[in-house]
Amino acid sequence: MGALLHQAIDIEALCAERGLRITEQRRVIAQVLSESTDHPDVEKLHERASARDPRISIATVYRTVRLFEEAGILDRHDFGDGRARYEATPEAHHDHLIDVETGKVIEFVDPELEALQRQIAERLGYRLVDHRMELYGVKSDREA
Repeated sequence: MGALLHQAIDIEALCAERGLRITEQRRVIAQVLSESTDHPDVEKLHERASARDPRISIATVYRTVRLFEEAGILDRHDFGDGRARYEATPEAHHDHLIDVETGKVIEFVDPELEALQRQIAERLGYRLVDHRMELYGVKSDREA
């Protein structure tokens, strides 16, 4: 069975490493992203950031998210709910299980699954260099 995980990543430090200028508003957005245990969309990020600094506009959040994504600091996901959702680019690979009823996103790593994916690529004549897996499901203890 794979391990569930959540990795805290210091986005502000990653910005400094990549030479990005950090304004006070970007700092707040970076902190909100670093503290997020979910995969927020821009609206949720704006809600959280503007609670700390009411001067932060949704346009600023959009620009900052785009900047962080272009710098390789953020990954964008589309989990089938029509919203781009974000997480800090992980230091280690992980996959996602999305509850289609609640939208909850569970991060996991399964060594057996990783090995099987490499075996499949090799069987097809390829060396696997990267992949992204998203599983969609409903809680099995819910009644249909």
